[in-house]
Amino acid sequence: MSHATPASRALVLKEFGALPRLATRDVPEPEPGHTLVRMTAATVAHLDLNILDGQFGVLPDLPFVPGTEGSGIVLASGAHPEGALVRVRGEGLGLSRDGAWAEHVRVPDAAVEVMPEGTDPVLACIHFSPVGTAWAAVHALAQVRPGERILVTGASGAVGAMAVQLAARAGGEVVGVVGRPAKLPHVPAAAQAFVAGRLSEEAIGGKADVLIDTVGGAVLREALTLVRPGGRAALVGYTAGRELTLDLADFLLADVALLPVNMISRGTEVAPEVLRLLPDLSSGELSLPYEQYGIDHLDEAVGRLRSGDAVGKVVIDLS
Repeated sequence: MSHATPASRALVLKEFGALPRLATRDVPEPEPGHTLVRMTAATVAHLDLNILDGQFGVLPDLPFVPGTEGSGIVLASGAHPEGALVRVRGEGLGLSRDGAWAEHVRVPDAAVEVMPEGTDPVLACIHFSPVGTAWAAVHALAQVRPGERILVTGASGAVGAMAVQLAARAGGEVVGVVGRPAKLPHVPAAAQAFVAGRLSEEAIGGKADVLIDTVGGAVLREALTLVRPGGRAALVGYTAGRELTLDLADFLLADVALLPVNMISRGTEVAPEVLRLLPDLSSGELSLPYEQYGIDHLDEAVGRLRSGDAVGKVVIDLS
């Protein structure tokens, strides 16, 4: 008597510059040194879009399943407990090996982190990067102190919203900046909110001590003029533009320290801090914005991310 091989859906990329298409494939077989995971959620991030577009430094062989981060339930593993909720990322996931945009993935044991019991699966999937990045910007690099004025760009996004909340917790007076009026309601209540084009020293009540910039481009250039001499600027992202042109004479006169937030080098440092903040995320004391789409609505998810309309993280629901 023959048994049918269990089938699993996955988003498969067949050519760069196009979107992956939904396909059915066999569930991967368990393998020593690897963990088989039934996925519940996966992020759609700008890194993933760079890979889809063929614009990343190291590109996978095609056909290929994208997705650099996700969460799910352990089905088989020699290293992690079966039935545990886990976060999967790293070890080439979604870069050099098939990634998280699938109902089942087999990943190296080292790419798996067990989440605390009761963690929401979407939160497990999305929390590490924005929380870790915001913590590094606010504490490790900018070293925000009570009473300081903190300017946060991209304040309705996942990293920006978290930076607003952590800077306020540190005793800062926070000003949140967004690119369009529709995003003003999504800035956390801890900040006074402005649209980028309406920024001025008078509007925000004087120069800022600290800038946490999550978008780059022209917004960063404008925001830097609002930081006091001796102030600090933590630079996180570049969704609004990858280039920053400075007049060196003006820059030296401004005397603002530019502090790049490199999460590749700081991941280990921030990991315990992220874990410490996870209960506050679970309880809602800290909020992390996201939008959720079904596996058959990837085009909509990617469109929202590309246009800048998405509020917070973008997630594919695989449950």
